[in-house]
Amino acid sequence: MTLRRIILTDPRSARLVTLIRAVSQPPEGTGRVALALGLGVLCHAMFAAGVLAMIVAMFFGLSRTLGTVTWPWAALANAVLILQFPLAHSLLLTGPGGRLARLIPGPHGRTLATTTYAIIASAQLLALFVLWTPSGIVWWRAEGAVFWAITVAYGASWLILMKSIFDAGADLQTGALGWMSLLARIRPVFPDMPTLGLFRLIRQPIYVAFALTLWTVPVWTPDQLALAISFTAYCLIAPRLKERRFAARYGDRFTQYQADVPYMLPRLPKEPPDAQ
Repeated sequence: MTLRRIILTDPRSARLVTLIRAVSQPPEGTGRVALALGLGVLCHAMFAAGVLAMIVAMFFGLSRTLGTVTWPWAALANAVLILQFPLAHSLLLTGPGGRLARLIPGPHGRTLATTTYAIIASAQLLALFVLWTPSGIVWWRAEGAVFWAITVAYGASWLILMKSIFDAGADLQTGALGWMSLLARIRPVFPDMPTLGLFRLIRQPIYVAFALTLWTVPVWTPDQLALAISFTAYCLIAPRLKERRFAARYGDRFTQYQADVPYMLPRLPKEPPDAQ
């Protein structure tokens, strides 16, 4: 099978190809095109900045961030920075809070909901990892071979997270679905329930990979520990809310998926009977 056929038959990549083709020759409409392209640039610039800030800040255990709040008020400011991400993240996705993602006024707000949400989430991450006020305390810093081993693990955790995002629908997860749909003047079509790639092994690979990035850093400080504990708790609790939405949306199909695929820890392969 050729690479082109693999790309076009895999629903994860086929969605991206379909969107790219749709936006390659957008229908006329100067205002709509300008709005779509402007928000697309803003969305992906914010997304890249937020992710890069997180990667760099955690690599140094939050010891080199730019916050300057004096202590002990810095503890309160840092706590607010930690809490604002999971609280708003869940609020925007559950119940009536989902309407908050459609903040663009006018007729295109609903189409741009995923892009708007990605911009908000990226801004939250950027604020957290840039405005954090360091404690100035470093408990442990990896050196030599240990440093390189942990750095490889850190990089691998991020690669797993990126693979999970692709498996869940890169256009949805990065906010591209909204602005590209507006540019092409088509109705946004959300990805189907993810069951491919890492979702064959566990139901929540994005949250697992996110948690792995928190614990595979080469520098440990009180700041990093507070962040890791807080966000790991979020990674354990938030998927329960997500699965409620999936159960309501997909019904028996998701119930069967729950029965077949473990939550966060993959099952060990069973030994054949004649192996004993």
